Amino acid sequence: MPSAIRVLLIQARRLPEIERQEQQCFLECGRLRPDQLRCVNVTRDALHPDLLDGIDAVLLGGSGEFSATERYPWTESLQTLLLGAADRNLPMFGSCWGHQTLAVTFGSEVRRDPDHAEFGSGEVALAEAGRHDPVFRYLPDRFRVNMGHRDRVVALPPGGIELARNAQPFQAFRLTDRPIYGTQFHSELNARRLRERLQAYRDLYIDVLGPEGFRQAMQAATTPEADELVYRFLCTYTAHR
Repeated sequence: MPSAIRVLLIQARRLPEIERQEQQCFLECGRLRPDQLRCVNVTRDALHPDLLDGIDAVLLGGSGEFSATERYPWTESLQTLLLGAADRNLPMFGSCWGHQTLAVTFGSEVRRDPDHAEFGSGEVALAEAGRHDPVFRYLPDRFRVNMGHRDRVVALPPGGIELARNAQPFQAFRLTDRPIYGTQFHSELNARRLRERLQAYRDLYIDVLGPEGFRQAMQAATTPEADELVYRFLCTYTAHR
């Protein structure tokens, strides 16, 4: 990966400590220096096309407080920014809320589905397309991931290809004609970082999962294969920039 690349991280965070933690997570999993990461938070920052100037790739983080099923004062400007990034052929990778936001922006549906919520560590399997994808083909047929979501993508956007699934479809997808990827699981969270995230939203997760469910979610597993995805994505799609 070129040492001079610049990456834009789009966040939707109200808690300052989690905003900073998420930035650190992407620095770690992308093997980036702090000066390579430009951050914008949709909850307070103006979203305008100039944010894409000098940028080689766009990452979208998760969100413990917002849903891709809802519209907010910043939703339209965020979607305009993402469509503008696609027009510039910028590689994009979304994690959890970012995955759902990319799916909605490019024409699919996301649904609030608490009956199929996933928290803690789980396993997903490569779809056939994943075995041939330039980013996912390095993964084993089944691999561990860290998760935390109540919303899910229920249909692929036009031109979407499923890359991974478990009992739920579309755990990962990409667009056929553009370097745009999403993972429902948190590709930026290793076991330690997942426990930090769960602890930060402890009251919310105990309300959703109950005390025993929260305890189980805190027993996060190591996810070495998934931990490589953001780095492989950046290596694959920024080497020529």
